[in-house]
Amino acid sequence: MSLIVLGTASHVGKSATVAALCRALYRRGIPVAPFKSQNMSLNSYVTADGSEIGIAQAAQAFAAGVEPEVDMNPILLKPKGEAVSQVVLLGRPYKDVRIRDYYMETDKLLAEAVAAFDRLQRRFGNVVVEGAGGAAEVNLYDRDIANIRLATALRIPIVLVADIERGGVFAQVYGTLALLPEEIRSLVKGVIINKFRGDPTLFESGVTILEELTGVPVLGVVPYTDIRIPSEDSLSIGERRSGVAQKAIRIAVIRLPRISNFTDFELLERHALVEYITPGRSLAGYDCIILPGTKNTVEDLNVLRKEGVENELRLSRERGVPIIGICGGYQMLGSRIIDTGIEAGGDAAEYPGFGLLDVVTAFAGYRKTTVQVRRQATGPGPILQAMGEVEGYEIHMGETERRGLPEAFAGEGAATPDGLVFGTYMHGLFQNPGAVNALLAYLSERRGLPFEPLAEGDGGTLGASTAYDDLARHFEAHIDMNAILTYFTR
Repeated sequence: MSLIVLGTASHVGKSATVAALCRALYRRGIPVAPFKSQNMSLNSYVTADGSEIGIAQAAQAFAAGVEPEVDMNPILLKPKGEAVSQVVLLGRPYKDVRIRDYYMETDKLLAEAVAAFDRLQRRFGNVVVEGAGGAAEVNLYDRDIANIRLATALRIPIVLVADIERGGVFAQVYGTLALLPEEIRSLVKGVIINKFRGDPTLFESGVTILEELTGVPVLGVVPYTDIRIPSEDSLSIGERRSGVAQKAIRIAVIRLPRISNFTDFELLERHALVEYITPGRSLAGYDCIILPGTKNTVEDLNVLRKEGVENELRLSRERGVPIIGICGGYQMLGSRIIDTGIEAGGDAAEYPGFGLLDVVTAFAGYRKTTVQVRRQATGPGPILQAMGEVEGYEIHMGETERRGLPEAFAGEGAATPDGLVFGTYMHGLFQNPGAVNALLAYLSERRGLPFEPLAEGDGGTLGASTAYDDLARHFEAHIDMNAILTYFTR
């Protein structure tokens, strides 16, 4: 059997709930796979066969003790701006569409999603399905392939998650249930109240009231937790917490308008003060600057130039501050970007980069590189020379020509001769303890500060089993797992 986890709104904790349930089932020896029919996110992951899926589904797969695969997220929407998104269908770029045109393909995409679910159901026996956004978006019911139309097609039990931290939890739950179509409302078997701060027993009367109002049992009240699993989308950036303020090493990650895969820096966040800096703010006082990935290099480059980031980077370079570009950030650090109209969606044009690396990037066709990689750091300088072998994944359009500079990694990337400016297409670089140690050891030495290296097992959160175990135990302590288990088979 299987279960759908729907939400009363976006960001109520559906992804974490699915991950927790997957881990709880895995810990009981029950085979299970996660599934989200349609995900809109710029945080993505590359599977072993080179397919691209939402990073939340990859994390849920690791929680379930299985390898991520494309059927777990058959449709991924990657916003590019101006109401245009790239549609990734079954792991591969399908087309760029305006959202109005996208809805014309609802029936085709729903059929693809249901087929993917059926394949997972046959192979694993149990599937935990995650909805998207709020379940009761009445104006979208005819084309909501992530919630209502999917639930109508699958006809499996539903659990509704609400976020009490936002306030108005009674209206969230009662209003959502009241607005659901009758055939879907009858499938709702329970409610989970999430992100409670304080003593959950203080909400016991609230539980009784909700059950009396709705006739649906409340399966648990889950306290707020800061157990880290990868963030699904940019709504989470405003909630980033990077250790404590007294951490001496300060790293600035430029918060690009179309930032992607900012989960790259979650391990760094645990050991340094990582701040997501809005373009236009001064970069003075930071020990390291990182330009992260983006869904649209050209448009974000133009925003950064307009806001004066180019001058801030040059000042940082003069101060000897390491500057690192990941994926689109790597492209921006180059001298030129040549676009045939693929990247910016207009006429062919050439754009000057920030000129800190002598490389040229060309967007010559609608082709995307998606591959898992393992590489030896081969670049010069104290940071790259100390990294050793690292692993990650590439997700990018365009090809970059290195013009005489040393490679940063074997077969990829580029670095200045002193190694203090380098770029790479490798997402997940700083989920490797060796890479984090190399960077933080250098920055600490430069500041005259002590540094205690990370242990080899202290990897990033994506595949960290202890984080998923902690999350599962947290949920199990506060929800009625016996009721949940009735919807799954061994």
